Amino acid sequence: MADGNPFKAHMEALTVQERQFQYYNLSATDASKYEKLPYSIRVLLESAIRNCDNFQIQSKDVDNILNWETNQHNSVEIPFKPARVILQDFTGVPAVVDFAAMRDAVKRLGGDPQKINPICPVDLVIDHSVQADVVRSATALQKNQDLEFDRNKERFQFLKWGAKAFKNMLIVPPGSGIVHQVNLEHLGRVVFDEDGLLYPDSLVGTDSHTTMINGLGILGWGVGGIEAEAVMLGQAISMVLPPVVGYKITGSLEPLVTSTDVVLTITKHLRQVGVVGKFVEFFGSGVAQLSIADRATISNMCPEYGATVGFFPVDERSLEYLRGTGRDEAKIEYIEAYLRQNKMFRDYNNPENDPVFTEVVELDLSTVVPCCSGPKRPHDKVPVSEMKQDFVKCLNNKVGFKGFAIPADKQTTTVPIVFDGQEYTLTHGSVVIAAITSCTNTSNPSVMLGAGLLAKKAVEAGLSVSPYIKTSLSPGSGVVTYYLQESGVTPYLEKLGFDIVGYGCMTCIGNSGPLPDPVAEAIEKANLVACGVLSGNRNFEGRIHPLTRANYLASPPLVVAYALAGTACIDFETEPLGHNAEGNPVYLRDIWPSRDEIQAVERQFVIPSMFKDVYAKIEKGNARWTSLDAPESMLYPWDEKSTYIKSPPFFEQMTKELPSIEGVKDAHVLLNVGDSITTDHISPAGSIARNSPAARYLGSRGLTPREFNSYGSRRGNDAVMARGTFANIRLLNKFIGKASPKTVHIPSGDQMDIFDAADRYQNEKRQVIILAGKEYGSGSSRDWAAKGPWMQGVRAVIAESYERIHRSNLVGMGIMPLQYQAGETADSLGLTGKEMYSIHIPDDLHTRHLVEVKLEDGRSFQVIARFDTDVELTYFRHGGILNYMIRQML
Repeated sequence: MADGNPFKAHMEALTVQERQFQYYNLSATDASKYEKLPYSIRVLLESAIRNCDNFQIQSKDVDNILNWETNQHNSVEIPFKPARVILQDFTGVPAVVDFAAMRDAVKRLGGDPQKINPICPVDLVIDHSVQADVVRSATALQKNQDLEFDRNKERFQFLKWGAKAFKNMLIVPPGSGIVHQVNLEHLGRVVFDEDGLLYPDSLVGTDSHTTMINGLGILGWGVGGIEAEAVMLGQAISMVLPPVVGYKITGSLEPLVTSTDVVLTITKHLRQVGVVGKFVEFFGSGVAQLSIADRATISNMCPEYGATVGFFPVDERSLEYLRGTGRDEAKIEYIEAYLRQNKMFRDYNNPENDPVFTEVVELDLSTVVPCCSGPKRPHDKVPVSEMKQDFVKCLNNKVGFKGFAIPADKQTTTVPIVFDGQEYTLTHGSVVIAAITSCTNTSNPSVMLGAGLLAKKAVEAGLSVSPYIKTSLSPGSGVVTYYLQESGVTPYLEKLGFDIVGYGCMTCIGNSGPLPDPVAEAIEKANLVACGVLSGNRNFEGRIHPLTRANYLASPPLVVAYALAGTACIDFETEPLGHNAEGNPVYLRDIWPSRDEIQAVERQFVIPSMFKDVYAKIEKGNARWTSLDAPESMLYPWDEKSTYIKSPPFFEQMTKELPSIEGVKDAHVLLNVGDSITTDHISPAGSIARNSPAARYLGSRGLTPREFNSYGSRRGNDAVMARGTFANIRLLNKFIGKASPKTVHIPSGDQMDIFDAADRYQNEKRQVIILAGKEYGSGSSRDWAAKGPWMQGVRAVIAESYERIHRSNLVGMGIMPLQYQAGETADSLGLTGKEMYSIHIPDDLHTRHLVEVKLEDGRSFQVIARFDTDVELTYFRHGGILNYMIRQML
């Protein structure tokens, strides 16, 4: 909180159980406007008021948020300072690498490196590294964890060092759970108590499903690494004040319907409504009937329905959840008192509590039916009763989101396989992966116990799962294991092949491991449309496994059901799952547990002591983590042999004094691209192609292709990531004329990989820029989409328009985002990209300054310097946000 906060007069006292607190009374701004605000916007307002310093956050920003009703459609930019940051290991490693490098820079410049620590609380959960290599075995968990450590030892050693070296940073070891479930069950504060000052918990995270915490009434969403690091360093992030769609839930669920069915229904509905760039806030009497786990499932899939957040304000059930998960009662008391006092506590049964929304859409829970989503997108809902006919249609349809174009004479193809000495038959629709996975559903005891009770009844009825099907259970926390064991359903899940294989995202993010060789060979030989069924949140083609072309999202009980059936091409109403010992058919309806049955088991076995017991040991980790040697030093001792962790060069040329602004002189164009170049085109992602610059680098370090791993696992090594920047095979560069990760080195005319050209320019001491069309940098925010171009020597981008966050990230790395004036483009100006460009930057540079670009042939034109705030100008003058923070620490 800044000393010069103009809203100090709004601070008031609050007494809770004889404890004295302070808080900012939001109604003191303008009660009539405040009480109309959606609850999610009230969180933004509180943050702006509390952090107002008239630099990063100004009084006008508070007014803009307070006047949300009139500003919501005007694309008004506002700053937001979340209370904390959450990271997973793939995206967290580069953030910790940057902090380690900042310490080195501070020491080199004569400062105290111990000052470099996250300013706000940061929690990093290691959950993205474990794979389902071994399944259907009592030793699967241990073997997969051993493989995880063998593959990721360098990264884990580095993170363990970070856990000790940095204050305000909690690192949750591998084998503990999935980041969003751990956040929900343990890390979520709901209300912060900072030395007696109360304020709402809020966060950003470097994972798109950070929104899961919205189900507990905590505002948060996913961002890129640069924004996350900015918040870690106490800076505000910029966002557009969003419209808020009110999603009214009424009615009650039918007995056989699960929360998964609800979220898949909502996902399809909101995709049709169109909520990209908007907040969604849930209200209505039906919300009161949903448990916090149900709400969290709905919030988790927010990226799939396209909204920024899917927010459920805190109510009585939220407090019950906090008690049920073992939170401290004294904290729950001040949470309730604060939220009620500041009119942020919700009664879903009282319409008088309803705020003003941009628009309202409605769902009657009684209309929800059991369903799946697929075969290629999470919002393509299919009622279970229609799955068979839908799958057959997909075989016939032309290739697309709902089609595979299998010729009619090939649709009945069958392939015999031999597995463990027995013969089985595969065909189109055969289920080869069945995974109970992902925090989306494993955080919800009702569906997890439902799966367990279904397994129990199936085993008792004499049913089994074919052994070639890759079945797995990867809970999002140890609490799940606890209540499954205590309720007695674990042995039945194991008999069907659903042994616990690890605690992490696993199959949901594609860490599904290999299929058995006979299965893989049969699929490839006959070009079968094989199926994966999983309780995850994404099912894009190729994500789950390269050989499962059809993938369906389903509730955990339905995952078990389809595993038992062995096919997605089944009508559960008319076709049995199998036959009992007497030869009688067993239908799904015969073994499906009732809601009353599930709730009775949940009340008995999901108890607060389980959560307390599991989370009391959360920082300890398993035996491999405990025995892992990590440096004890304050500065990280970089290992020059490491191909995973490397000190980045971001601060090597940095001086203690603020440098003068330098323009660009005689720069060549590295890339000349058109419209809608996304961060996926720019940022390294996926596997490392064997013929790529990154592969050549790793090969030169003695690694074989089998050891390359992925770009995601190597985000802590700038040498790999720089070589992977612009390495997307679908990048269309006008110099080449077709999709290719190549460009032309203009002085020589040589065609080469983009990194190699950038490297040659740097060796020749030539500057480079990029020419682009509309919406440059659209898509998900990715830190390496800005870091990578910086590494390649890019000084400026000249584009027709930018995606908002990527433009900000370019500024954060010290790259100039320049924009053609209205009506002008590279084509209209006659630019080929083969010219040399000089850009004069005046000393009195201000926001949206018109600056001159000169070509070596004498032509010139003006562009807009897209520094949109004084804060961004400050970052740019320092060479980027991290450089700015280093100088602040000197």
